[in-house]
Formats: sequence, C-alpha cells, structure tokens
Amino acid sequence: MDGSARPAGAPSVRLIGSVVDPGTWRSWDEPVTALPQDPAYRADVLRARARTGLDESVVTGEGAVHGHRVALVACEFGFLAGSIGVDAGERLVRAVERATRERLPLIASPASGGTRMQEGTVAFLQMVKVAAAVTDHKAAGLPYLVYLRHPTTGGVLASWGSLGHLTAAEPGALIGFLGPRVYEALNGEPFPEGVQTAENLLAHGLVDAVLEPGLLAGAAARALRVLDAGNAAARPRPAAPPAAEPGPGTAAPPPASVPSAPAPSAPAPSAPPAPSASAPSAAESIRRSRRPDRPGLRALLAAAAEDVTPLSGTGAGERDRGLLLALARFGGRPCVVVGHDREARTRSGPFGPAGLREARRGMRIAAELGLPLVTVVDTPGAALSPAAEQGGLAGEIARCLAELTALPCPTVCLLLGEGAGGGALALLPADRVVAARHAWLSPLPPEGASAILYRTTARADEVAARQGVRSHDLLAAGIADRVVAEEPDAADAPAAFLARTGAAVAEELASLADLDAAARTAARRDRYRRLGLR
Repeated sequence: MDGSARPAGAPSVRLIGSVVDPGTWRSWDEPVTALPQDPAYRADVLRARARTGLDESVVTGEGAVHGHRVALVACEFGFLAGSIGVDAGERLVRAVERATRERLPLIASPASGGTRMQEGTVAFLQMVKVAAAVTDHKAAGLPYLVYLRHPTTGGVLASWGSLGHLTAAEPGALIGFLGPRVYEALNGEPFPEGVQTAENLLAHGLVDAVLEPGLLAGAAARALRVLDAGNAAARPRPAAPPAAEPGPGTAAPPPASVPSAPAPSAPAPSAPPAPSASAPSAAESIRRSRRPDRPGLRALLAAAAEDVTPLSGTGAGERDRGLLLALARFGGRPCVVVGHDREARTRSGPFGPAGLREARRGMRIAAELGLPLVTVVDTPGAALSPAAEQGGLAGEIARCLAELTALPCPTVCLLLGEGAGGGALALLPADRVVAARHAWLSPLPPEGASAILYRTTARADEVAARQGVRSHDLLAAGIADRVVAEEPDAADAPAAFLARTGAAVAEELASLADLDAAARTAARRDRYRRLGLR
C-alpha cells in the first residue's frame, strides 16, 4: 500500500499502515492471553478483543518511515477506551526499552481515556514506569515524537503523552488531563467547550502542530532527518518482514496456541489484599483524611523539622500557594521539601501547573546541591479548570514523573493524607515511600472513578474498596514501604502523630545517606519497573 492507503482494521492499525513504508512493519507484541478473574471485567476484555481484533489496548512494533527505521507504539481507543492497565503498561515499556537498546527513534500515538479503572491503583502506577522508560530513551540521545489522537486524556496525557521532543495532534481531537464526563460528575456542570481541543492547545503552545493523519509520515520523516541524523548514519536499514509476518495489532491466538509463559496479567480489582484486623476500610480512611482539622505539611514542619526556610515561587515569575517549597532538617538531616499545602488550598484552591513548576525548582535545587528531596502528598487533586489545562498541567505532571525517577539525590515521599489523581502521582516516585495510616492513593477521587464505571458517584466507597487505595493496600503492593500509626486519627492527637511522622522521615533519610548514588537510583527505577508484575 502507498503512504495514503488505509487498510481495514482498528484505527490504530490503520494509522500505522498509513505511516510506515509498504512491507516494513514488524510487530513486537507478545500475545496477551490471560484474562482477569473478575467476571464482569473478563467479559469486557473478551468483547473488546472480539470487536477490535486486538489482544490489548496497545500495538507496538517497528517499520520504516520514508526509509527511516523507527519504533512505533499506538493506543486503540476501541479497546476499553484505550485504557492502560498492567498488561498494556508492560507492553509499552518493553517496546520503549527495545527501541532504546536498538537505538531507534520512537513515534508514540496515544488515544486513551487514561488509567484502566477496573485495575485500580496498580494500573495507575503503570504511568510511572512508562514515563521512566521514555526518560531513559531520551537520555540516550534518541528522538521521541508524539502524535495525540482523539481523545487523549488522563494519566496517558500526563505521562508518556506529554514528553515528546516534538508533539503534534489530530485536528479536532479532545486532549485534556481531565475527562469531561468526570468534570461534570464532580462539579455538576459541563466543562467549557473549546478548551480541550488540539487547536486550542496549539494556540497556547502546548503542541507543536495540528496534522491530518495522512501528513504524519512526511512530518515525522522531515523531523527525523534533523533530530536523528547522527544515529541514522550508523543504523542498519530494516530487513523486510518474513512472508508470514502478521500486520500491526494481531489478535490473541486461540487457546490451542497459548504459550507456556504468557505475558503477566493484571490483578483483578475485585480481590484486593485481605485487610488486617486493625486496618481501616478505604471509606473510613478517605473520610478521615478529608477532615478540615487534619494536620498538614505546615504543621509537620512546625512540629518536627528544624531550620525551616520557606522558598517562594518558580524563580521564573510564577507562584502557586497550593504547593509549599522549603529547606529544612528532619532529625538533623538537611533536605529540600516539596509538598501539597492543605492550609493554603482552603484559601486559594487546588494547585495548578505553576505549582508543579515550583516543585521542579525544588528538584533542581536538590540535584544541584546534593541534598535529599522530601515530597509530601496531600491533595484531593490538581486544579480542574480551563486555565490549568491551557497552562500545561498534564505536561507538568509528566515532567515531574520523569525528573523524580531519574533524580540523582536521595528521595523520600510522605503520603500524608489525600492522594487523588495525577496531582498526587506527580510527587510520588521516590526511593522510600512513607504513608500515614489514613493516607490513600487513587487514580481519581473515588467519586470520579465511580462516575466512569457506573455513571454515578453513589458507588464511590465500593470502587475505593476494590481499587486498593488504603495505606495497608499500598504497603502490600510494594507502593509504600512503611505506615505511620494514627491513634486513631491524626486530627485527634496531632502532636504525637507529627512527632512519629517526622521521626519516620528522618529515619528514611538516614537509611539512604550512605548508599551509592548510582545503585540507589537504579534501585528506584527497578522498583517502579517491576510494580504490578507477578
């Protein structure tokens, strides 16, 4: 087929067929044959496979674009809204890692609703490892091009969808961190029209071009002639695929051909780790974490830190009161502190993109001076507004993930209270993660997840229980390393809770102080690389 032809099949398959040179596509996908344990989720997956002819929501492989050898990854929105669970996340990471090993430029084309809600918090954390793999790819001096298709929202946009050296978008595409349906369910009114469109993002400098799919191959080839000139000269041209090579997005084989070692399957959300006798329910922890008198980061610094020096703003003319940046010592150990400020949010609202740029200033200071970084998560979510979308919120979350996974200094994350959405994820990746007993971490506020799954917020408690959001669930999943007790609630005995929390942070800083920097950073990357795998 020539460059303008569009073969039959799923949109992701047709896109790849329109981009790669005839006869050069080679699939990298290992079949995903395992099915979820939850009956309803299993039925959804089987219907998606039958409808799309694909075995997962992501297609990966390599081909040539105007003779230039490239790796490609693309989402299929028709497969459970292109959502990313453990299997899809693992497929993405393996493709990015292979592209890096083989020194291939990478073209990524998301079209996704974000995290797969049926798999809960472990699926949410897949965005960390995908962002980390893309960061490694770029650090190796290899180009990363992104083509955002309709629609691209949520964690996908806030991770690998916003890290491109060059980013284009499909005309008229819905592109935004916050899904319009979630916004309407949580706020009782529709999201303003025209904000989350490719053309508006172009007008605000958040994408570099708006291109019809038929123009993508020429645009990518033109960019790669500049971006990849040094690598291309030494790279062998791709061999033609064998005659029996399947096209992009081959469906899962019938049961008779199932391999003996299939790709890891996603954990069923209906069977979270059994709670211990003392573990509070998810609903109870979420309720307690939202108490207005619960102590936050300012109280922690006042009660448990020494030599606190607040810093203000990004250093580039922006300031966000919803995020606090300071120099401090815990147990005599100096550090840079970056965290959500629950006291300020009652006055000025949730933090926005400027707050994350302020957080990245703290990361740079820590890296430049060799100081440990302590991040503190306590947020109901980042700002949900047209201004936040146009200000690049999703891209700032992605850049925080990229920087935290690669930061050379020791890092400790404290989950102090609420932990909703990409605004919480942006400060999470660390060498050690400490969680307060009633802290929690979720892809969305449980009301938003309930709206996605059931079109009502009334089942929020049920969804939260299934998703494994509690501190004890995070500990069992390897997302947290220790839990700080509350007796029974931080708001009822704040002084004792803050002392225990400060001591825990100091102990974790001490445990990291004498570790080899390269080994410590490698262990951090490996931690998120293995997350969710069996």
